[in-house]
Amino acid sequence: MQMGVIGLGRMGANIVRRLQRGQHTCVAYDAEAAAIERLAAEGTATARSLKDLVAQLAPPRAIWVMVPAGAPTEGTISQLGELLQVNDVVIDGGNTFYQDDIRRAAALRSKGIYYLDVGTSGGIFGLERGYCLMIGGDRAAAERLDPIFATLAPGDDGVALTPGRKADEPPVRGYLYCGPSGAGHFVKMIHNGIEYGMMQAYAEGLDILRSAAQDSLPSERRYNFDIAAITEVWRHGSVVSSWLLDLTAAALAENPTLSNFSGVVQDSGEGRWTVNAAVEQAVPAEVLTAALYARFRSRQDHTFAERVLSAMRFKFGGHVEPKK
Repeated sequence: MQMGVIGLGRMGANIVRRLQRGQHTCVAYDAEAAAIERLAAEGTATARSLKDLVAQLAPPRAIWVMVPAGAPTEGTISQLGELLQVNDVVIDGGNTFYQDDIRRAAALRSKGIYYLDVGTSGGIFGLERGYCLMIGGDRAAAERLDPIFATLAPGDDGVALTPGRKADEPPVRGYLYCGPSGAGHFVKMIHNGIEYGMMQAYAEGLDILRSAAQDSLPSERRYNFDIAAITEVWRHGSVVSSWLLDLTAAALAENPTLSNFSGVVQDSGEGRWTVNAAVEQAVPAEVLTAALYARFRSRQDHTFAERVLSAMRFKFGGHVEPKK
């Protein structure tokens, strides 16, 4: 299939590469000429404007938008709404607030254009590992693009099959149609809220282990643990093993003190939206809320736990925290 891709940053460029590895064709565009030139040098067809991108795609078109949430996404989709035709599809693969999806889908639907919100997880490793995709919007439009989602998703990633599941089911392959407009990004929002909580649990646990060496403790209860070695042993057979732990172990193997990380931990916005949804639904979410507040605190006071969080964000997403 043919796909237009707008936004060639850490994830967007690799989405193009993975699609082309899967024998799809892409036309790529970015507001920065250097990003376009990098993919053009690899043989990818590129465009110099949104109008040029649309002109190079055969109808019915499909365009994947992978630009920062907020004004950049809003402006891009608004412009596409003026350029596209009936039965074309716009896919927002960024971290958009799900209520914005509902509004945008309605605006494009009035023009006969489909809008899919696709929560996309995989970070900078998606090219090789594939992307976990959570899809919302018109079901028929999503089914039309199934070959695209199947290529981007991990596929057979070696994970043991859950009893009762079949190997060819989309969720087993790493992608899922979640429901109408906004549903994909709602599921991704909760995914990221859970991610905050998991990261915070690892960070706090490792901070306690590190603090077991402090002089204020009685000598018989003072331990100088090898934190890097502990994260490594937990990777093998432990119930707390995970990809996040893999990345943490890698960061600690490179620098056991994590002194190369500031301890300032940003939040993408999805943790806040998750907490707001919990409040709106009157659902207790103590862990996720506390994890979000810990990130706020990190911008004032930095502990080893915050450096662990910074290390994880850098490892899976390439996020470079500001030095403060």
